[in-house]
Amino acid sequence: MSILYVSPHPDAFPSLRALIAARYGEAGEGPGWGGAHPRVCLQPPPTSRTPFPPPRLPALEQGPGGLWVWGATAVAQLLWPAGLGGPGGSRAAVLVQQWVSYADTELIPAACGASLPALGLRSSAQDPQQPEFRAVLGEVVLYSGARLLSQQPGSEVPAPPKTATQLKKEAKKREKLEKFQQKQKSQQQQPPPGEKKPKPEKRGKRDPGVITYDLPTPSGEKKDVSGTMPDSYSPQYVEAAWYPWWEQQGFFKPEYGRASVSAPNPRGIFMMCIPPPNVTGSLHLGHALTNAIQDSLTRWHRMRGETTLWNPGCDHAGIATQVVVEKKLWRERGLSRHQLGREAFLREVWKWKEEKGDRIYHQLKKLGSSLDWNRACFTMDPKLSAAVTEAFVRLHEEGVIYRSTRLVNWSCTLNSAISDIEVDKKELTGRTLLSVPGYKEKVEFGVLVSFAYKVQGSDSDEEVVVATTRIETMLGDVAVAVHPKDPRYQHLKGRSVIHPFSSQSLPIVFDDFVDMEFGTGAVKITPAHDQNDYEVGQRHGLEAISIMDSRGALINVPPPFLGLPRFEARKAVLAALKERGLFRGIEDNPMVVPLCNRSKDVVEPLLRPQWYVRCGEMAQAASAAVTRGDLRILPEAHQRTWHAWMDNIRDWCISRQLWWGHRIPAYFITVSDPAVPPGEDPDGRYWVSGRSEAEAREKAAKEFGVSPDKISLQQDEDVLDTWFSSGLFPFSILGWPNHSEDLNVFYPGTLLETGHDILFFWVARMVMLGLKLTGKLPFREVYLHAIVRDAHGRKMSKSLGNVIDPLDVIHGVSLQGLHDQLLNSNLDPSEVEKAKEGQKADFPAGIPECGTDALRFGLCAYTSQGRDINLDVNRILGYRHFCNKLWNATKFALRGLGKGFVPSPTSEPGGYESLVDRWIRSRLTEAVRLSNQGFQAYDFPAVTTAQYSFWLYELCDVYVECLKPVLNGVDQVVAECARQTLYTCLDVGLRLLSPFMPFVTEELFQRLPRRTLQAPPSLCITPYPEPSECSWRDPEAEAAMELALSITRAVRSLRADYNLTRIRPDCFLEVTDEATGALASAVSGYVQALASAGVVAVLALGAPAPQGCAVALASDRCSVHLQLQGLVDPARELGKLQAKRGEAQRQAQRLRERRAASSYPTKVPLDVQEADKVKLQQTEAELRKVEEAIALFQKML
Repeated sequence: MSILYVSPHPDAFPSLRALIAARYGEAGEGPGWGGAHPRVCLQPPPTSRTPFPPPRLPALEQGPGGLWVWGATAVAQLLWPAGLGGPGGSRAAVLVQQWVSYADTELIPAACGASLPALGLRSSAQDPQQPEFRAVLGEVVLYSGARLLSQQPGSEVPAPPKTATQLKKEAKKREKLEKFQQKQKSQQQQPPPGEKKPKPEKRGKRDPGVITYDLPTPSGEKKDVSGTMPDSYSPQYVEAAWYPWWEQQGFFKPEYGRASVSAPNPRGIFMMCIPPPNVTGSLHLGHALTNAIQDSLTRWHRMRGETTLWNPGCDHAGIATQVVVEKKLWRERGLSRHQLGREAFLREVWKWKEEKGDRIYHQLKKLGSSLDWNRACFTMDPKLSAAVTEAFVRLHEEGVIYRSTRLVNWSCTLNSAISDIEVDKKELTGRTLLSVPGYKEKVEFGVLVSFAYKVQGSDSDEEVVVATTRIETMLGDVAVAVHPKDPRYQHLKGRSVIHPFSSQSLPIVFDDFVDMEFGTGAVKITPAHDQNDYEVGQRHGLEAISIMDSRGALINVPPPFLGLPRFEARKAVLAALKERGLFRGIEDNPMVVPLCNRSKDVVEPLLRPQWYVRCGEMAQAASAAVTRGDLRILPEAHQRTWHAWMDNIRDWCISRQLWWGHRIPAYFITVSDPAVPPGEDPDGRYWVSGRSEAEAREKAAKEFGVSPDKISLQQDEDVLDTWFSSGLFPFSILGWPNHSEDLNVFYPGTLLETGHDILFFWVARMVMLGLKLTGKLPFREVYLHAIVRDAHGRKMSKSLGNVIDPLDVIHGVSLQGLHDQLLNSNLDPSEVEKAKEGQKADFPAGIPECGTDALRFGLCAYTSQGRDINLDVNRILGYRHFCNKLWNATKFALRGLGKGFVPSPTSEPGGYESLVDRWIRSRLTEAVRLSNQGFQAYDFPAVTTAQYSFWLYELCDVYVECLKPVLNGVDQVVAECARQTLYTCLDVGLRLLSPFMPFVTEELFQRLPRRTLQAPPSLCITPYPEPSECSWRDPEAEAAMELALSITRAVRSLRADYNLTRIRPDCFLEVTDEATGALASAVSGYVQALASAGVVAVLALGAPAPQGCAVALASDRCSVHLQLQGLVDPARELGKLQAKRGEAQRQAQRLRERRAASSYPTKVPLDVQEADKVKLQQTEAELRKVEEAIALFQKML
């Protein structure tokens, strides 16, 4: 038997609903769930039998151990007959279910007990009176009047009609009640005491939505722009289809429009090579900034008519690529590269490169980069590989490259030497535990361990205490050093100390490098594992004992340390020192830990035989080129850094213990002749280089005076540092060492643009190798841009969550999308949470879609010379709105020009231009001048500011507004002149913007008619506006329009002050002389249009302005009187102003009293005093303005 548990309370509506359903179930053919009719129980079910906490009633138990259901909706649904409400249900049943559902969902929260009696179910003849309903609820009738809920059902009596006085009182009560309720609601929304009130969200501009280009356009075909322009700018619509067409047409090739690149061009040649991104790389903001700047320059030079080449390329990225493929190999096949073998592994790398290596190229195309892709180069291509071999052999033959055993940065995880740029320096403030690859437990850093060396032959058990941050290296100590002038150790000259584990005698040496003030003034010397110690060892002839192998395991040490991993040995050495009573203490020590940025391993200085480039003479030549002015470095502040590096340069280690890269074309020689002793690795005489093994064999045979058949050669297993091939990039991409047309035309290049952080690692090496191998500088100018940081000035870091993917700015991404990217990164879980908080703080709503043009324009606008870029995505979004402004201005212009408009063959004025036509042409001339001047000086903010100001503040805000009445006027001659001027502004303005915003400008330009049939097919190859073309400066027109704009600003200010947003008040201009009056009369129509004013009249000299006017100063010769009489309520405005005056007076008085205090000048900081002074001046100025307004309104009363 099923049991229905309900509440015994007569007004418990949830239970009543279940009872109604049960009644219908009895009357019908059985419950909808097919079981027997339930027994009703007026009490909660026993707690031992319910799977839910009581008293969740009603509840239905479908037999012992059967289905349990609770809650009115679920129970009622189960008990309704199967036909109720369905196709087989009766009209009456459907109406009842509707009434019950209405009560359940709408009325229960407000008045559960009275809900069903208050339903007002109709009881007319056509409505059902169903017995099941009445059996539970009683008689249900429709009540036509209104009764208070406090009344009992059935007690309603007709109310007498109310008098007018009663109705008025009730209205007042309702008004007071509403105010009280609003106040209560406001108080509830206030934050708890001590918490800051949350700032209201700023009302952003309406998102125009996403519009896409859906017309079928095969890749490489021209985009169809014959249709109607969409209502608003959409990046996805605008950026579609243009790039494949540009590429297909060959617009980016230097050959375009000329017989060959060698053809003489009076406009000149512009050549720039891209800083080759890593083949493993994906687009980041550094790439986006570099390419926005470089492409803007390239497009500007191309539009100027120069033979222009921007050469793309990609770097093989030795370490990065090998790591990626090794991880892939292990993940997919469980194999190491050593198990696979060198040749098979290299085939896997090439396979990966073919599949994934062009991803960065696709991303560069997304940025609109106008590179000549037919000339794209990869540093492992045969052409570039041949250049690398040739460079190595030439430099080796000249003795510039040599073999030597020296300390190098060694990554035990990569089992390779790495360059300085691949070392991250992690600063520690004290004891810190760091994760190190290959170790389960974290390793301690940031501590200084002190221990004692016993003085040999001392009767008094004398000792010398030394300290180190790397205690394991004491196993390789060969001496102790002190300062020659340190009085504490003068008696130890010629003495030694005893190594506690090897019992070796370690001499005490005296050297000036020791700091007497640090610690005990005694320093342990480990020449094989520290650069300073190595130099000390060289000066004193000390042996360098290597105690670590390439994997970081200990060698050349006594048991029990032999074979231990280096950081396991750290703990073992410390324990052994304590056991022998030689441990003297441990303390926190701020330090820098070098980490490999690829493997995150701690870098070890290790002695290894490697190939080096002798840099001294090449550095002097590179430094002299800058001093002479042959090579120009911008910003000039970087020249000091250049000279400092060149003056202190060290020889460059170019060996890398990798498989992927350019294998070093050097061979170790073994001579099968007893007269020739066997050689050793560091001996350069036993190494030979060659363009081929046969050439190397011939050179070796000649060197040792034997026949080639007695020479055995073993090629070096190592590869060259990636920066070596990158240093050859400016000329290797052009075919060097072979002669070619490209090499003759495009070398030396014009410009090298890159980030200042690789000035030494790449730029300096290109200059040194270029001068050495070609006798020419690789380029004439170097422009170094700044580092991109986040909006708060912090360096971008994954762990901070402030890294911005440029594609996210272009396409937009949600906050959850940003979080998901973190989960797919290699961050620790703790860092992921921190990064999520950073993302939530910086991008609470995600990153909005901004588009490529806005990103490019924004990055260039940020690029102020010598300063880092604090990138705020909201500013980029502002430039997307700027694109929308361009879009709307062009839409308006096309409507204004009309379908039959034919532009003049030239942009020269027709002679009938109005004042505002002359003015906008003059402003356009200035924008052209500033744009060209800025590009020439690499002053990108000056260019973007000039173009932004012209389009937004002059063309859209002024000229277009002044044009509207003209285009609708009757004077067709004036209107035609205006149309021609408007067309010229669009034509020239789009050409100005094109280098920064190639997509939107092309889209709009293609919708404009052409001046001639011979016009270029694309904006990107249309001539850039030159000052000689646009020479329409008109100081007279600019002076007149400046007066108009000053008057307009004054009127707008007054309208804002008096809240006249929807009224066009009359305006009277008071002038001081007739010339200003005539000028004001000439521009009055423009003021009327721009300021939304009524009548704009110039008062006669000396004539008073009408009563009831507010006054503002437009210039020293013109005052603006705005008519307020009849437009505002003087009494109401006076009340507001008097309250404002009181507050301003109190604030001014507080500031005066504060500044008058005797201790103010001495105790208050100067910056605060200055701020108080400015604040008082502002308050007094505001007070004067309020007093003037009060006087005005008092006259109006």
